[in-house]
Amino acid sequence: MRSVVDRRAWSVSELVPKIGRGWQLCVGIVCMAMIANLQYGWTLFVNPLSDKFHWGKAAIQVAFTLFVVTETWLVPVEGYLVDRFGPSRVAVGGGVLVALSWSMNSVAQSLPVLYLAAAVGGVGAGAIYGTCVGNALKWFPDRRGLAAGLTAMGFGAGSALTVLPIASVIRNHGYQAAFLSFGLVQGLVVFVLGWLLRAPTAADLAALPKARHSAKAAAIDYAPVQMLRTPVFWIMYAMFVMMAAGGLMATAQLAVIAKDLKVADVPVSIAGLTLPALTFALSLDRMLNGVTRPFFGWVSDWLGRENTMFIAFILEAGGILLLNQFGHRPLAFVMLTGLVFFAWGEIYSLFPSTCGDTYGIRYATTNAGLLYTAKGTAALLVPLTSMLAATGGWHTVFGAAAALNFTAAVLALVVLKPLRTRMRKVTSVTADQGALTPAAG
Repeated sequence: MRSVVDRRAWSVSELVPKIGRGWQLCVGIVCMAMIANLQYGWTLFVNPLSDKFHWGKAAIQVAFTLFVVTETWLVPVEGYLVDRFGPSRVAVGGGVLVALSWSMNSVAQSLPVLYLAAAVGGVGAGAIYGTCVGNALKWFPDRRGLAAGLTAMGFGAGSALTVLPIASVIRNHGYQAAFLSFGLVQGLVVFVLGWLLRAPTAADLAALPKARHSAKAAAIDYAPVQMLRTPVFWIMYAMFVMMAAGGLMATAQLAVIAKDLKVADVPVSIAGLTLPALTFALSLDRMLNGVTRPFFGWVSDWLGRENTMFIAFILEAGGILLLNQFGHRPLAFVMLTGLVFFAWGEIYSLFPSTCGDTYGIRYATTNAGLLYTAKGTAALLVPLTSMLAATGGWHTVFGAAAALNFTAAVLALVVLKPLRTRMRKVTSVTADQGALTPAAG
């Protein structure tokens, strides 16, 4: 029986074309775009669900929380499966779960079913996210920041082209039709393209361009357990949480902030286009949140990871302070929230690429997945912003967020950079001595 299964698996792999790294990157970007609506398109369904079932928006948003938690905290497990069995099987399985999730949403008649569908979607989205980012890290040692940024851009801006069509289907045919049709299409695209994903072989790696001096790869591949024993990982984890918390706060609370500042419905004109300030801000923020990922990833390939982190994190802190000072002006609100999102989204390219540089290629998907759980940790802090805003106003929230960003910027240069430099020297010596495993710590 085993020989039959092996022959079938081999025959399937033979039928799949072996595409090069450029196409691997493109496939990863498209797959990421197919899961973007699970996070960024969810807001379009909240009101229709509330109007039909009267569950209350707070209860419905629990589904979104479950999605984020399962999408982030299970990525290390899914990354292990990628490193163990290859990216195609995990991505294809993720596509099936994505289609199943929104199909379940289309027929959900109770909150438990809605919550179960969110968890299923989170597992599927996390599988695809971890697979595609990890694959980009492995295929592009010379452009790791840019490759990770372009892949993350698919998730950050992938819903831009489908927001209006989804809204139109909801308006004309109901939210159930939108869930079912877009869920099946998104899942099918990932299911088909997922078979094309593959990890680079030893021959592929030998033929790939080498990393630049500013993005030197590890001389030794660190297993996940070994990585967790190093202080560098925990410094990066803390910095990731600090940066992600502010951006997630802005994502979740932007409409509330605009309303409290009394600018939400005020018309704003930029380059001949006039829209309400909140609508303009949401559109601009989504675009810049996508563009920043490959931009700062590319910069970090040349300038160095920590140097780029310092620049971007300081820019984020400054943007938040300016928003705190001038956000009550509609035009300033639109422009400054754009700056905040532009200086925030790059964490999804800088941290994975730094992780790949530091801990090597072999376990890159699992290791990057462990670091990505920082987003889930940061999400748990977001409800605190509502409490802070209720007691101290948004000025307190903005001040705290800016302080976290500034702290992360200082840590990048003062702590992370010297630690990584020392770690590279230690692993280089260990590798020269022929050791098979890195020295712990």
